[in-house]
Amino acid sequence: MISLKQFRYFIEIVEAGSYSRAAEKLYIAQSALSRQIKELEDELQTPLLVRDARQFELTPAGQLFFERGKRILEEIDDTLLQARHVGQGAQGLIRLQHSSSVILTPRITAALTQALDAHPGVTLDVSMLPSENQTMEIEEGRADIGLLRLPTLRRHPHIQVREIGSERLMVAVSQHSPLAARKNVDLSELSEHAFISIPHKDRGGLSYLVANLCLEQGFFPKPARALSRKSSQLNLIEAGLGIAIVPECMRLTAPGGVRFVRLSHGQLHTTVGLATRRDADPLVTAFADTLSAQLEPGDC
Repeated sequence: MISLKQFRYFIEIVEAGSYSRAAEKLYIAQSALSRQIKELEDELQTPLLVRDARQFELTPAGQLFFERGKRILEEIDDTLLQARHVGQGAQGLIRLQHSSSVILTPRITAALTQALDAHPGVTLDVSMLPSENQTMEIEEGRADIGLLRLPTLRRHPHIQVREIGSERLMVAVSQHSPLAARKNVDLSELSEHAFISIPHKDRGGLSYLVANLCLEQGFFPKPARALSRKSSQLNLIEAGLGIAIVPECMRLTAPGGVRFVRLSHGQLHTTVGLATRRDADPLVTAFADTLSAQLEPGDC
């Protein structure tokens, strides 16, 4: 029978890149490590690694076992952590993700504080992930709540998304840009400027929304030589490598060399959504309901 120890040993070997380094990290003899992997392959009735004197390569079966085995161990670790919290008197751990453009503004952090006060047994594990990836993580049970930029392109049957706020879109430019001195700018004037963020073909979110707004004005965003859909795009803008259309909240984290200019073309806004599974754990559902109530649609 395959043991969790063998799972961990195999993954450690692949990540370390050698038996010797893995053995050092695991504090076991290299011969014992090799024996465990041989027993694992015998149990599976297929080789996972092709070895020679100095290195190894993964077989197709080994690659599959590594990718899925690592995910299984991560889920086991999450389960152990939640069990530890329960054993210490907590009701549970809730994994909350937010995109880099959904900054934890005072409004959002205040709502999180109120939700935690209403659920004293909850512990939050907060991390950052692109909007489209959040829905997949929640769908597959690796996250519980997502704060994301709409729209999302992929449709997951078990995911529900509630709108919890919107905010004005602005143009972020370098302080040295001619646009920096403007009080406002029309979207159509940006057709010749290089955009730090352009949409990924498989993702929605802010860059997808911006591209569609530009297309309505007859142009597609011209890509800059350095691209980013993360919060690092503000640093690239400060360096003069391009511009971006971003939510007004990003002023809170912007470097000193970035300026924000209003868009004069209509009322251009972006919407924030709160995502959960429809069949989420009752504790997750209750916490999400409380958080959503505190974040009734309004300005972020």
